[in-house]
Amino acid sequence: MRILEVKPDKNYTLKIITEDGITGVFDVSPYLELEAFVELRNQDAFRKVMNGKYFVEWDCGADLSADTIEAHLKTT
Repeated sequence: MRILEVKPDKNYTLKIITEDGITGVFDVSPYLELEAFVELRNQDAFRKVMNGKYFVEWDCGADLSADTIEAHLKTT
């Protein structure tokens, strides 16, 4: 899966659109307990998500692969 667009949303979710036209919501909140994601509890840091096409990442070094996102994406 290739990520075409990612937008941060409320409650630590990401709106995702894939190259295949699939749209959905990915919940990042379960990951916020992990050391690499702790900084993202700050909403300003969370909103600075970057699209790497095959992953999403943040300045703090936290990242999620497209495979992980695809496995847990709630399609809309």
